[in-house]
Amino acid sequence: MTVPPSFLRPLSAAFAMLLLLVLAPALLVLRAAPPAQALDNGLARTPPMGWNDWNAFGCNVTEQLVKQTADYLVSSGLKGAGYQYVNIDDCWMTSARNSVGQLVPDPVKFPDGISGTAAYVHSKGLKLGIYESAGTATCQGYPGSLGHEQTDADSFASWGVDYLKYDNCNHQNVPDQQRYTAMRDALVNTGRPIVYSLCNWGLASVWTWGAGVGNSWRTTDDINVNFSTVVSIYKANVKLAPYAKPGAWNDPDMLEVGNGMSFTEDRSHFSLWSEMAAPLIAGTDLRKASAATLFLYGNKDVIAVDQDSLGKQGTEVSSSGGLHVLTKPLANGDVSVVLFNENSSAATITTSATAAGLPAASSYRLDNLWSHVVSSTGGSISASVPGHGSVMYRVSVGSGTSAGSTHPLVGASSNRCLDAYDNQTAPGTKIEIWDCGGANQAVTITAAGELRLYGGTQCLDAYDNGTTSGTKVQLYTCNGGANQKWSLNPNGTVTGTQSGLCLDVTGGDQASGNVNGTALELWTCNGGANQQWRLG
Repeated sequence: MTVPPSFLRPLSAAFAMLLLLVLAPALLVLRAAPPAQALDNGLARTPPMGWNDWNAFGCNVTEQLVKQTADYLVSSGLKGAGYQYVNIDDCWMTSARNSVGQLVPDPVKFPDGISGTAAYVHSKGLKLGIYESAGTATCQGYPGSLGHEQTDADSFASWGVDYLKYDNCNHQNVPDQQRYTAMRDALVNTGRPIVYSLCNWGLASVWTWGAGVGNSWRTTDDINVNFSTVVSIYKANVKLAPYAKPGAWNDPDMLEVGNGMSFTEDRSHFSLWSEMAAPLIAGTDLRKASAATLFLYGNKDVIAVDQDSLGKQGTEVSSSGGLHVLTKPLANGDVSVVLFNENSSAATITTSATAAGLPAASSYRLDNLWSHVVSSTGGSISASVPGHGSVMYRVSVGSGTSAGSTHPLVGASSNRCLDAYDNQTAPGTKIEIWDCGGANQAVTITAAGELRLYGGTQCLDAYDNGTTSGTKVQLYTCNGGANQKWSLNPNGTVTGTQSGLCLDVTGGDQASGNVNGTALELWTCNGGANQQWRLG
């Protein structure tokens, strides 16, 4: 039967009117809905902490490495210190997508797939991160996510991924904000909470729009194991403090701590990143990390500054002649102050409590966050800071002193305690390092500068009033001698008042020289981790 055209026209018009009536409310909602202006995903309320394989391994990432690192984060206590993300970088996938356009984990590197790896990491109470690029290919030439954002976001979510580092290679000149926003929306659409780390190398003034797109944004080009690069990145990042806030952080790149700089430089690197409320992502092989490296990564007092709930990034009070003073307000009213010397020679750096942002008061308490020594000041905050070094204080109104208190004295190069040999008390007893926990390791600090053991009857003593490198340190009856007076310095060293030499674990920073029973001696101060101490 043929329907006349004259009948179809009125029928079509009626149908169109009915369709419009049905869809009109939805069309009005769509038109009224403004474009998303803020990420606001509730994640990363403090800067993310974790590990990434790239700096130490490059393309040599494997499931085994990821699982072993997860194990080590737990066994070493770093998980307890706040490190929670185990992040896979580039080269984890095959060179082509599958037949339906999805990314494929390399079956040789990841025999259990990303989902199996994520399940293992989650079983340790940790979270898994992954890498992609906002371009047609990753920086190492693997398939990129440009044009595949929703497909890839769905894969990440289905695998149990908790963190995405999104790089900037092969971007085809598509505007940065457009490409990064596309992945933001795709991640939101998955319904899975995934921390979103923008890695566009500080281009397109990302800090001006990053908070509406991601949880963090790289502010500079890549870091490397070079102190001058650390300083350059610091100088660029510290200027951007107004853009940081809970859930949205300036990211000066991963930590190179443990990858070859000096202990002093590593400590400055970690101090500066923590003061700037930066993500603390370890970029070293933690499984092989030295005690000195773990001494830095595991300092909970410094980490607490980075993770402070107020979410303020530290700012510079002064920076004249390469001598920097940074201040960071904290949620409880305290202020963290870093004195940083970018120069190669030691220098005295001075500021004041009021310049650092504290209210006027008659006295202030200085908690040294690396040595744990407590002191008081009437207002001046000053320290001799070694070349490339830093001193970090938590400052509050009030007073305090370590004089009269009793603590173990823990060595940075060994994580072992100053110890009187075999619990002996006789004059001349060897002073050594040993696993912490003994009563013969309790050191009482006196106002006179003595370091007393056994409740105050025996003193740490430089043998025969020696003032040359190699002089052994022993236990001896307290007698008020100059060779029994010590200074606990802001830079973490302990020096003999008589000699000016450092309390030193014999043998330097080598692991073989930091075993139980290694003797202590006096030695020329050289910045080594074997001359660094903290009160336990």
